Amino acid sequence: MTELFEQDPLMIEETIEDWVITKCDDWRDHYESNYEARFDEYYRLWRGIWDPADSERKSERSRIIAPALQQAVESNVAELEEATFGRGKWFDIADNMGDTERQDVLFLRNKLTEDFEDCKVRKAVAECLINSAVFGTGIGEIVIEEMKEMAPATQPIMGGDLTAVGVNITERVKVKLKPVMPQNFLIDPVATSVDDAMGVAVDEFVSLHQVEMLQEQGVYRDVQVGSAAPDSNLEPDQDLTMYSDDKVRLTKYYGLVPRELLDNAFKDDDEEGDDEVDLLEDTKSKSKYVEAVVVVANGGILLKAEANPYMMQDRPIVAFPWDVVPSRFWGRGVCEKGYNSQKALDAELRARIDALSLTIHPMLAVDATRLPRGAKPEVRPGKMILTSGDPREILQPFNFGQVSQITFAQAGALQQMVQQATGAVDSAGLAGAVNGEATASGISMSLGAIIKRHKRTLINFQQSFLIPFVKKAAYRYMQFDPENYPVSDYKFNASSTLGIMAREYEVTQLVQLLQTMEKDSPLYNTLIQSIIDNMNLSNREELLAAMQKATQPNPEAQQAAQAAQQAQMQFQQSQTAALSAQAQESAARASKLSAEAQAVPMELEIDRISAVTRNLREGDQDDKEFERRMRVAETLLKERQIKGKENVNGQRTNGTPRPSQPAPPAQMEPPRGIRTQNGGME
Repeated sequence: MTELFEQDPLMIEETIEDWVITKCDDWRDHYESNYEARFDEYYRLWRGIWDPADSERKSERSRIIAPALQQAVESNVAELEEATFGRGKWFDIADNMGDTERQDVLFLRNKLTEDFEDCKVRKAVAECLINSAVFGTGIGEIVIEEMKEMAPATQPIMGGDLTAVGVNITERVKVKLKPVMPQNFLIDPVATSVDDAMGVAVDEFVSLHQVEMLQEQGVYRDVQVGSAAPDSNLEPDQDLTMYSDDKVRLTKYYGLVPRELLDNAFKDDDEEGDDEVDLLEDTKSKSKYVEAVVVVANGGILLKAEANPYMMQDRPIVAFPWDVVPSRFWGRGVCEKGYNSQKALDAELRARIDALSLTIHPMLAVDATRLPRGAKPEVRPGKMILTSGDPREILQPFNFGQVSQITFAQAGALQQMVQQATGAVDSAGLAGAVNGEATASGISMSLGAIIKRHKRTLINFQQSFLIPFVKKAAYRYMQFDPENYPVSDYKFNASSTLGIMAREYEVTQLVQLLQTMEKDSPLYNTLIQSIIDNMNLSNREELLAAMQKATQPNPEAQQAAQAAQQAQMQFQQSQTAALSAQAQESAARASKLSAEAQAVPMELEIDRISAVTRNLREGDQDDKEFERRMRVAETLLKERQIKGKENVNGQRTNGTPRPSQPAPPAQMEPPRGIRTQNGGME
């Protein structure tokens, strides 16, 4: 295979440990020239440690440091810790879209939670939050350790007659999170994140026995490692006396290294050289660099050099900024925000204390020419001062006046400036945070602005630190402990909640909304559950379970309600059927009356014909008589039709007669004015 890059002549004699140490030294020079002095001062202000470099004037004698910045750091960190771990469940796992079985997801989440508790991950995350608030960036290293799990157990002996009590020991791989101080972390100066950098390094002092134990396990090379030279810049607290015995300076580099240097390191290792070279040949590409892990002791002793052994090819470092600084890896923390206000507050308090020392403590003006030789004019109770003459003329007390009260008010204003700059508000500064009055609207506006700032930091913490840590820890468990962690593709989500202050603010809003609703409203119970869920109560889960149980209906009451509902439905159906029958009966009566009304004219016509044609004789007079009778019959017929219509309309308006009382048949009167030939009336 043709090499794309020619061999660098400068790397012919260079080893991989020399290359790593050279890079780390350059990165440390950049850190010391730009960040070290500021970070040291932030650390002292947070701890309340005085240093001569912190004095604002040469005549300053007081060394007091106001606790405003300390309170701001603790308040902000406590708010984020409560928002992350306040509910117990601080991360969640999502399964694939098409997978309906959630047992594997629940098992993985519960197993990760249990192992994180055993490894004290929450404590390590809290320390990283403190580092981020003080220095601006929280950094953690993901460490894999092989630990022994011990559990009490019993075992039958002597054929089952006796039982031995002992301990079962199981060796397991555990993933821990190790917080890293800024002075122990080195990164490429032009990088803005761990993944974008050429490499990162953790440079710190460790105990000699830890290195020797890893050498016995085969993790590190079996070489002679002595004690390292002292270096105060790497110590966590530089004001303490350093212990320099049995310490090893360990530099762990994670990043890209030249491929040829890593090949040379494998060739020099006689025990594992062949296997590692084959591994590199399989993963060889056109790139000049390869992702690797290099561990160097005391600045020149190579303990470990191998290609990245993790299956996801990720770096075991997680970091997040408290507030993002554009195009910079190091962020902006709480101490940097409140630095100027804290320095002004310290100068104000120190000046006041120095002035009080001049005005409170008594002083004497003495005529030295009239004092006996060797006299010491000290001022203390019971002191006798010898003078050559009248003491009232030789000794005179004096002071420098009184301290102005305005300095005390200025100190309070400066303390509020620290709270305004850092977003940390306590019970004393909450009332005047917005409008200077303890009104509900002012407190609401103040809390709204504070909660927004906390949420922004919380998002940075979750997306840059918490979720990547859970992912990398799960991948390492899948790789090195597949028996307990089945390999699968999962999506991890951080389950953050509101902090204490944000939770109290939300409870207040819910209570105000609850007062506007009636108890019969369907949202009333939901609001009560939300209020209990946001309150920091010890028996919160029990209360929520009791409320849910109370909202569920009683089976007996539910059955009784269903029976009553069915009876009501049957009663309504019977009423509907009765009304329908009455309607049908009314329709039938209307049809009958209509038929009778139609039959009346036909009967009248028949009677008319019968009356007209009765008793007629032959001759011309019969025709005339017949015509006369027809005219009279038609007149009577019209009158009967009109009368029949009036009777039908009257029955419809006054009510239809019942079937038991039928209407009397219409009686037909004989036509009047028709005489027969016998002289009678027909």
